[in-house]
Amino acid sequence: MEEIVLQTTTVSELFTIIDQATLYTKKERKSDYLTALCETAEGLVQDEIKAETIADKLKPLYERFYSQKMTAEDVRRSLQLALLKGMKASPQPNHELTPDTLVLLMGHMVAMLAGKKPFSILDPAVGAANLLTGIMNQSATDEIQAFGVDADPLLIRLAAANANLQQKAVQLFHQDGLKPILADPVDYVVCDLPIGVYPDQETAKNYRLNDVDPKQPLIHFLFVEQALRMLKDEGYFLALVPNHLFADDQGHAFHDFLQKKATILALIQLPVSLFLRADQAKSILLMQKKTDIQDHAKQALLAEMPDFSNEVKMRKFMQQLDHWFLHRSV
Repeated sequence: MEEIVLQTTTVSELFTIIDQATLYTKKERKSDYLTALCETAEGLVQDEIKAETIADKLKPLYERFYSQKMTAEDVRRSLQLALLKGMKASPQPNHELTPDTLVLLMGHMVAMLAGKKPFSILDPAVGAANLLTGIMNQSATDEIQAFGVDADPLLIRLAAANANLQQKAVQLFHQDGLKPILADPVDYVVCDLPIGVYPDQETAKNYRLNDVDPKQPLIHFLFVEQALRMLKDEGYFLALVPNHLFADDQGHAFHDFLQKKATILALIQLPVSLFLRADQAKSILLMQKKTDIQDHAKQALLAEMPDFSNEVKMRKFMQQLDHWFLHRSV
């Protein structure tokens, strides 16, 4: 995906500090950038320097960091820049960040749905908690019960440091997001869906959507089913999904499942320019979990988002989006 991070002077300064401390740690530990970033972020959270041999270099950087007048969002964006640098240096599957513009858009959508009411939220593929904390930062309430799940040990450590550095309370689970999650149902599930084949055949058997593709279980469908399991009745699922999600459903198993379990409220196709290749393009999908007594009609929003560089069209799109949220029959 195209990497757009909205920067301010504070964000640039915080990134410079984090990056410099990470490079010192990387050299000292002879590690990769992301592992060093993790130690740096944890050190900043605890105000503790683990690498004594470079304490004279790190201490002034830590002091500079804490002398900044910063918001949680400044911290998130500066860490995001460092994460992008680390992920570029050693690319791995599912080590991709949600572009900042989409974090902001999805955060805006949750804020429109939630208003000022307290809510609970889960990201079952939380990564470094960039999307989850970005959504929390845009909320009109501080009364948020947040949960995140990820199987990657480095990413879950980064998520913890990221949330703590932003002073956000997030309960994190280091596990496969498709295994049972020991949390109560939530108001919102948000996710940048992992895409591809799911290797754990035994776990896949617990999902009705494990046979959308008769040859192999597809992880993006399983995460949709897991999201609906983890939602309260009439809760919302907001996700970045591959454009081929519905095309992959050749036997209509996914379609039939959604007919029973959820109502699609919005499908927003994102500009192809956001992605490295057209076949990697994604859309934003918003759905609501059905209940037995739910029968009121809903006007679905089907839209194509303009290119972010076109300010006039983008402003018009946001006005249409806000109008839909304010006047929807939900």
